[in-house]
Amino acid sequence: MTGEVAVLGAGMHPWGKWGRGFVEYGVAALADAGLQWRQVGSVVGADTVRGGYPGYVAGAAFARALGWQGARVASVYAACASGAQAVDAARAQILSGLADVVLVVGADAAPKGFFRPAGGDRPDDPDWLRFRILGATNPVYFALWARRRMAVHGDTPEDFAQVKVKNAAAGALNPYARYRKRVTAREVASSAVVADPLRLLDICATSDGGAALVLSSMEFARRHGRAEPVRIRAVSTVTPRYPATVLDLPDIATDSAAAVAPPAGTFRASIAQAAYEEAGVGPEDLSLAEVYDLSTAMELQWYEDLGLCGEGEGAKLLRDGATALGGRIPVNTSGGLASFGEAVPAQAIAQVCELTWQLRRQAGDRQVAGARVGITANQGLFGHGSAVIAVR
Repeated sequence: MTGEVAVLGAGMHPWGKWGRGFVEYGVAALADAGLQWRQVGSVVGADTVRGGYPGYVAGAAFARALGWQGARVASVYAACASGAQAVDAARAQILSGLADVVLVVGADAAPKGFFRPAGGDRPDDPDWLRFRILGATNPVYFALWARRRMAVHGDTPEDFAQVKVKNAAAGALNPYARYRKRVTAREVASSAVVADPLRLLDICATSDGGAALVLSSMEFARRHGRAEPVRIRAVSTVTPRYPATVLDLPDIATDSAAAVAPPAGTFRASIAQAAYEEAGVGPEDLSLAEVYDLSTAMELQWYEDLGLCGEGEGAKLLRDGATALGGRIPVNTSGGLASFGEAVPAQAIAQVCELTWQLRRQAGDRQVAGARVGITANQGLFGHGSAVIAVR
């Protein structure tokens, strides 16, 4: 397909709490492509808001650390979707002929504890308002998701705990994961309550870490002996659809016709649907998925939004073992954020790294037999969606 680009390299820095700068983690993630640095025509960096000024110009920060050699440079920020937006920017450069080889890299050095809004007061940012006015930190937001699933679909805290059990079992097999220890449902249930019904082990940590991809045109890959590389076939970065959204709150309060209901389906489902349409595949074609498990309950929601099962059937899919290693459609074979924690600019790139290793048959004990098509999915702040489909 004309929109495909080749994945020549996938690399990662082990995630954890290392106490060093984000650039070091990103540079350490580049060992896989087998190319000389001067062959890279462009660097696209995923920004971090926690790395000082270099974090806001991450592409240039990485290019400087690696050695300036005249490559193009770009930096992108979309919160948790930054890595996928960086992949999309790199793909656009390759398909337009601006560069044959593009390095995509993201890394973060995250503080302990829950993320705070960065950059001072932002009264025009609904997430800042959520934090400051409602007091709804991210774990509270995740708990609202969980409560909704319990009320609407009958999910239970025991279902949520099994997501952690599943992902920890996969993470125990991943040398890049921060947490490489299996856990039991009883350990999840006995961990501290953070935001009812979610407990500490239901929620991902914050981490330091980095991930990188080297992408190229299909022609460049063939010229350099990569006749059948893993290929990125689709990247979705869609926004929600609200045809007549009105942001003037006084008008909404006085005019009941001002707010228009969104179309059927969720924003997260539309992220996946756009990727499926571009790639010419559907949920039935998938071998595996890497999804954004900020909390255990949110992973169950992704099953439905990706079309792996019907609405309200996510917990059943989990109970049946379909999403575990060896199941019909393994989800988060890497161990997910449950095993890695969040290094925000790197995580969507790390998801594509896992797809690449699975499709190359290089995933070791967590290998999905016969893997041929994989999808990633996550959601950044302020309407940033992302999904990537890779094929072998």
